[in-house]
Amino acid sequence: MTHTYIEQVDEKWRESFARLIDVVEINLPEGFERNMNYDMISYVVPLSTYPKGYHVTPNTPLPFISLAAQKRHLAVYHMGLYTDKVLLAWFQEEYARRVPTKLNMGKSCIRFTNTKNIPYDLIGELVSNMTPMQWITKYEGELAK
Repeated sequence: MTHTYIEQVDEKWRESFARLIDVVEINLPEGFERNMNYDMISYVVPLSTYPKGYHVTPNTPLPFISLAAQKRHLAVYHMGLYTDKVLLAWFQEEYARRVPTKLNMGKSCIRFTNTKNIPYDLIGELVSNMTPMQWITKYEGELAK
């Protein structure tokens, strides 16, 4: 399915999108699995590791990172940024230090409208910053609030 998704990505985004996938997969800690979730390429904590799954959609693996090619941008959804203020602050500071353009970001969504300004090295560092067990702990902490 992933291959089909990449084939459907607009040609102007395709090479950069494929590179984002590579960066995520090279740097993602062991234990996450790739699947298609919410019409995006997603990296999840499998049910075999976390049987409770995602509380919003029971019996669904716990989402962590998703990649999408939209009409006007590429998107990296990193749920750890939404739940970990220290990680978010680190990412924002590093982005400002390394990238000449302003960070375009929602709660967990980093948007890239210009492929020349994608900080692949920083995305790799971000992705490597949280293991599946750390993500489960953060996730459960947020549910308890």
